[in-house]
Amino acid sequence: MVSRKLTERGQNADNETTNKAPRTQQAQRKKGESYGSWMRDLHHYYLGPLSIIASMPTFFLLIFHTNRQFHGSIAALVQHFEDVGLWTGYKEMWSTVSFFNPLAIAIVLGYCLFTLTLQVLVPGPKVTGTRTPTGHLPEYKDNGFRCYLITMAGLGLLTFYLKRNFGLSTTIVYDIFGDIFGFLLLFGSVFAVLLYVKGHVAPSGTDTCFTGYRIYDFYVGTELYPKIFGVDVKVFTNCRFGMTVWPMLVVIYTIKSYEMFGFVDSMWVSSILQLAYITKFFWWEAGYYRSIDIILDGAGFMICWGCLVAIPNLYCAVSLYLSYQNIHLGPILSAAILCLGLASLGLNYYADWERQKVRASDGNCILMGKKPDFIRAKYTLENGETKSALLLASGMWGIARHFNYIPELVLALSWTIPALTTNLLPYVYFVFLNVLLAHRATRDEEKCSIKYGTYWEEYTKRVPYKMLPGVF
Repeated sequence: MVSRKLTERGQNADNETTNKAPRTQQAQRKKGESYGSWMRDLHHYYLGPLSIIASMPTFFLLIFHTNRQFHGSIAALVQHFEDVGLWTGYKEMWSTVSFFNPLAIAIVLGYCLFTLTLQVLVPGPKVTGTRTPTGHLPEYKDNGFRCYLITMAGLGLLTFYLKRNFGLSTTIVYDIFGDIFGFLLLFGSVFAVLLYVKGHVAPSGTDTCFTGYRIYDFYVGTELYPKIFGVDVKVFTNCRFGMTVWPMLVVIYTIKSYEMFGFVDSMWVSSILQLAYITKFFWWEAGYYRSIDIILDGAGFMICWGCLVAIPNLYCAVSLYLSYQNIHLGPILSAAILCLGLASLGLNYYADWERQKVRASDGNCILMGKKPDFIRAKYTLENGETKSALLLASGMWGIARHFNYIPELVLALSWTIPALTTNLLPYVYFVFLNVLLAHRATRDEEKCSIKYGTYWEEYTKRVPYKMLPGVF
């Protein structure tokens, strides 16, 4: 459809020439623009999403395979592929996982049932997200921190019970994680298809994300706030599954490390920093409902499949690596890394707190000893209603428009440094996070520029840098 429309546009430009005269420079330019637009659409709506959908299962399996089979050595993996051949190595890699291990299926579906029950039954105050262009104001039950505490306490009790009564351990998850990952690949893909169909057949509201390009719609999602039987889908995939499975795996990998080697300071330093960050996330979960993941990204393959499949693998790669490395840092280096990570976490939390304080008080507060500097930006909804928002240009937000990402990156580096530099694989999440946050900042800038117009232009003049002063 896109190709046909753009071809017709190019033909119309050619037909504007008179009396079979040679094309004018203007007509040539229009034809060039038409071709360029067609290529951009082809990449954006077809090739880009399709390549990501097709390659991500292999990419994430490659991370796990390198971690478990080659002790995190990318060089050893490459050498193995050279020895046996690319196709043979590829088949060997996929043969190490099963899609239908009954125990793996029971663990995944059992946890889903458990966390869905908590999501529905655990009480919490009502909070609101960001009003959509259609005027819809999403509501949430702020019970994330309670669900997180119950889940982590439940994991501790289950570990104690199994060990004491049956001589078993929750580290069985470590032992069969390849099969768990295999089932998650299948489960996440089926779930993404169901969400795509649901968006067409039974959307939850008016906040849909249809573009008319089927592959792209499947990739980004067809709904912004879908619900199934009253359960918010993105709260389940992003928070109750992805962000809760992450700390559970960190704890399980730490227990496995202790079972094999006893106390290993590198493992504990990394685990403490990750758990501190995730605890902060759930303490602040109501603020996450106003983040770009929720207010801009649809519930599709990118977000939901990513949270179901990528987080348990990619985000936990450093913990899996450390679980069998037995790396000792010593008390001084351990303390230094802990202090750096906790200081970064505190700075990240303080930046979020600044913005929440200013918005909650409508700017009538004191920030760093003085009245905050902000712009009261107006914007218009699709129904013509005018709203306003505060664009903070003080404190951490006066340094850069997304300065809060910098301490988050430093924190991620802090819980990765205990792996030292023997192998690069443990740093895959840190590299991914750099790309993710830079891309997120750019997307957020585009959204705000469209939403706030001249107010955003004024804001970028007051705060000229996106993330890091003098650099970006």
